[in-house]
Amino acid sequence: MNDTYKDASHPVRQAVVQTLSSVEDIVYVGLGLLLTIAAFTLLVIALKTVVLALWNRALGGQVVGLLDQILLILLIIELLYTVQVSFRERGLIAEPFLVVALIAVIRRVLVLTAEVPKLSEAGEAVFRHAMLELAVLTVMVLVLVGSLITLQKYGKRSV
Repeated sequence: MNDTYKDASHPVRQAVVQTLSSVEDIVYVGLGLLLTIAAFTLLVIALKTVVLALWNRALGGQVVGLLDQILLILLIIELLYTVQVSFRERGLIAEPFLVVALIAVIRRVLVLTAEVPKLSEAGEAVFRHAMLELAVLTVMVLVLVGSLITLQKYGKRSV
């Protein structure tokens, strides 16, 4: 093979790299816009839910659903932050993804524990499945937190 094509400063290679970099930037901007629209839409829906629940004096019955919506908004904001960091750093950083995963797992744990009284009525198999899911989610929380702590300690040493 010709050594000219292996050279990183070859004009064709530079053009391809620049084009792919531009495509990556456009995709990140598009993802950011979609996540922003989704977050604002969910925020408006959550605010509407709170106002209607307060108006009807039924906020107590909708706390779990509202908490689920709030955590979903937080999850989307963390995803938006992850896109921002990836755009700025020109690469993937593990910590924001671990935070997003942790929020998602905690969200599921909270919803599942809020549904436990209903699950006992659904039958023993459904209840057992939910408890198994809760155990797996608990292990996931421990692993994700341990991973975050390890990454933060490792990052501080390398600085």
